[in-house]
Amino acid sequence: MSTVPTSRELPDGTAGGGTAGSAAQARPAGVLHDSVSVFVRELRPVLRDPFSLVFSLMQPLMFLAFFGPLLGGMTGLPIDQAFQWFVPGIVVMIALFGTAMTGSNLLFEIQSGAHERMLVAPVTRSALMVGRACKEMVPLVLQALVISGVAALFGFRPSLPGMVLGLAILAVFGVGLGALSYALAIVSRNRDWMFWTVQQGLLFPLMLLSGMLLPLEAGPGWMQVLSRFNPLTYMVDAERALFNGQFGEPAVAAGALAAVVLAALGLAVGIRAMRNSI
Repeated sequence: MSTVPTSRELPDGTAGGGTAGSAAQARPAGVLHDSVSVFVRELRPVLRDPFSLVFSLMQPLMFLAFFGPLLGGMTGLPIDQAFQWFVPGIVVMIALFGTAMTGSNLLFEIQSGAHERMLVAPVTRSALMVGRACKEMVPLVLQALVISGVAALFGFRPSLPGMVLGLAILAVFGVGLGALSYALAIVSRNRDWMFWTVQQGLLFPLMLLSGMLLPLEAGPGWMQVLSRFNPLTYMVDAERALFNGQFGEPAVAAGALAAVVLAALGLAVGIRAMRNSI
């Protein structure tokens, strides 16, 4: 008696089962197709509930409204010049907080059983990670455009080509950070307190040691040394150079390199964690 072949995940994360369609999943085209499918699935809740994007803008808008003028008063700069320095850092902050929180969504799916059902779907596990990570770039770009538009009312004038390139580099950085957040959620699936402890324990030191809100040149020497080991520092410096049209600055190349390295590391760790998840 013949049996109907079923698709299943192999240990290496590819789909198997003996069918031609399953074999196709192992090819790069199959992984790309699966990643797009996961990307669309993850994006639909955001499109159905756009108010979640509006709500997530509250914190960066508060920083823009209160911290920006305060910084201008401290440095003696006009508000438009203060925003030229400050807004690119706020855009990086949006990426930091947005992508670092993505693991909480996966943690909820794991606890509710939705993630387990996804694991038995006929898609590669690497696509589950790549599609999820890429989805986080859509809110990032939309929020960055809104913040830049609001700041433009007060004299902020970014270089449009620099802004496009800056957001592209930031998107690569965000993919890596989002993948690491997903990996942390998988590791701490049975101890959700560990996810929040590690996430909060790293988030604010990374932010403060990047020079995102205040120039580190005025800080103590030990903070300046630590900032050199913070990948976020290179992202902030690169965004400031690009948003101001300074394409030839060494900070741009350093920021792009930091983004690529973090993306490669994050995806490697995240895909491995997704393949080993149960």
